Amino acid sequence: MNKQLWLRLAVLFILVAICGLGACFAPSYEGTVARPGGQTANAPAGQTAETPAAPAAGQTGETPAAVAQATPTPTIMMEVPPTNTPVPPPSPPPSPTPVPTVANEPATAATEPPKEDNMISIPAGEFSMGTDSGDPDQAPAHTVSVTAFKLDKTEVTNAEFAAFVKATNYKTTEEEGGGGSWRDFAEGRDNNPVVKVSWADATAFCTWAGKRLPTEAEWEYAARGTDGRIYPWGNEWNPDACNGRERGIRSTTAVGSFPAGASPFGVLDMAGNVREWTADWYDKYPGSSFSSAYFKKFRVHRGGGWYDPPEGLRTTVRNAGPPETANDDLGFRCAADAKP
Repeated sequence: MNKQLWLRLAVLFILVAICGLGACFAPSYEGTVARPGGQTANAPAGQTAETPAAPAAGQTGETPAAVAQATPTPTIMMEVPPTNTPVPPPSPPPSPTPVPTVANEPATAATEPPKEDNMISIPAGEFSMGTDSGDPDQAPAHTVSVTAFKLDKTEVTNAEFAAFVKATNYKTTEEEGGGGSWRDFAEGRDNNPVVKVSWADATAFCTWAGKRLPTEAEWEYAARGTDGRIYPWGNEWNPDACNGRERGIRSTTAVGSFPAGASPFGVLDMAGNVREWTADWYDKYPGSSFSSAYFKKFRVHRGGGWYDPPEGLRTTVRNAGPPETANDDLGFRCAADAKP
């Protein structure tokens, strides 16, 4: 070999020797991850150990591991239990604008008929029934004599009807037919008038209570008195005297909530809130030439309901429907013969 080849071989040998020694003595920079309890685990070379996400407030568990600095000595982390952050209760929904002046009270387990102390004695009298200035079925105005009787001061309530149902296991016409139920409108409204009751349901309750439905003449007499009032409280419309359409409630209110609407005898809610079944068949008045296909097929209900306009809340207005009718604006009150 010539000198030039030997020189190249010598240089290559020296370079290989130097690289081998550098690999042996080079320091390691692999990271270490501290775990609870002081144990360590080597992270892969060339990767950076990341701190795990901290648990959400209020959760329990171990304190997440922290990243230790690159050092041959592992860092021991002290575990600190998380602090439970109290969660405030949800805000209650806004209360509706208070309208009734009579509070609803929880229903009791009573199964006895309501006492007669809620009834008002109506003295015998004579009055002008109907009007010549209304719908044809309200005419003609004619004189009617009424014997003394008693009438519920307010409409029959959900709580009172519930007592009747509990005592008799009664099912309403709607319930028997698989339709809606009075219960759908009763929850939290013990003092509101019962609705979704047919003429038969109203009659059954009154019979259980030892009472009856008022006749149409009795109802109008109790509502307008002997001075021929247009509304129970007088001849001028007063939207604050009843629960009608203009009031804007669009639902029943607790009975007796509108004392300003009392009739001459002190009977309440005879305009608005709910229409009320009477005992009579729908028929023409004496001397009337008006005819209807519904005469003696429908039952009369009076007083107008929460959705009726002022003209539908007059004391002379007659409404009627099939006896099986059950609406959310139709209820009743009871009457009784005066004791001798």
